[in-house]
Amino acid sequence: MPAHQDVEIAEETLHEEKVSTLRQPIAVWATAIAAVFAFMGIGLVDPILPAIAVNLKASTSEVSLLFTSYFLVTAIAMLITGWVSSRIGGKKTLLIGLGVIVIFASLSGLSNSVGELVGFRAGWGLGNALFVATALAVIVGVASGGTATAIILYEAALGLGISLGPLLGALLGGWQWRAPFFGTATAMALAFIACAALLPKMTPPAVKTRLRDPFLALGHKGLRYTASSALFYNFGFFTILAFVPFILGMDAYGIGAVFFGWGLCLAITSVFVAPVLQRRFGTTKVLTATLAALLVVLVVIGLAAGHSIPLVVVMVVISGALLGVNNTLYTELAMGVSDAPRPVASAGYNFVRWMGGALAPFIAAQLGEHFGEQVPFFVAAFAILIGIAVVLSGRKYLRSHEPHEV
Repeated sequence: MPAHQDVEIAEETLHEEKVSTLRQPIAVWATAIAAVFAFMGIGLVDPILPAIAVNLKASTSEVSLLFTSYFLVTAIAMLITGWVSSRIGGKKTLLIGLGVIVIFASLSGLSNSVGELVGFRAGWGLGNALFVATALAVIVGVASGGTATAIILYEAALGLGISLGPLLGALLGGWQWRAPFFGTATAMALAFIACAALLPKMTPPAVKTRLRDPFLALGHKGLRYTASSALFYNFGFFTILAFVPFILGMDAYGIGAVFFGWGLCLAITSVFVAPVLQRRFGTTKVLTATLAALLVVLVVIGLAAGHSIPLVVVMVVISGALLGVNNTLYTELAMGVSDAPRPVASAGYNFVRWMGGALAPFIAAQLGEHFGEQVPFFVAAFAILIGIAVVLSGRKYLRSHEPHEV
């Protein structure tokens, strides 16, 4: 076939993919928009962490528990999401998750001690798990254009939510540290109304998910390697997200601006860059390369901490671009690497990987308080190194199941 015909066919294929990405059922868009609001809750507290520490007379370690309680409950609750949704249906599970977030986000805004706030963030994590895991399954199941298109839409929602979270946290938190929690509760209440009105009734599947199914799914070597590597990757991810605000020496607006740039890069690369690199080089090669680049970024942040805040800011924004690529690649591997049903694979994978998000903030804070603010980033870089080693040791299983292997 002549070369110019190959180019034309490739251009046609890309055009069709773009069209199919945009032409989605209303249920997909309603779920994606709700997911944006849900993911805003991850970075929402970032700009106000120092303000919370001051107002509630809490240490860095105590404030870091806002992330730890949230992600620990999210991780554990992931194990029951499939069991719940397979019995009451996806729509009801989504609505319960949104409702729980509204309640606990509101209670977070009313907290008078760091202990109360940590507890309410844990309840928020339960709602987050019920919503996020089910949202991914709903989008993958309903979206036109196949699994890859659905995952791009999901990652777009994740990236947009993560980028807007710090911005909302800064805009509201610069006025009053409690305001971002009430702002999130309002946004999630609107998402609840939208999903209740726009999502069609979803009947539970004929085959019910058992509580042990996510653990059985992790018996697949490909999924187990993916989840294990993602655990160490998320340790690095959330060291940046949870500890950097304490070393910047900025107010809520400054921290929010830095992490808005970080989240914007994450959103752009997850949607537009990751698929291109994946098609060109293959998932495993790109994942290894971006993890290695993230390791270097963490080392540079560690060296710059306390010496050059502008360099820290630049590295944080660059890390957002790398994290966006990695998020998409890990999600695609988790959804396609095993023969387990997607909701079950997602539950097992998310249980393991969110443990990294639960452990990193508290460990980073402890290391920073006792050994200096540079150490948490060097430890996070070592965690990324372990993540790379896991990918390389399991590449035979990952490559044999890659959806876009070249």
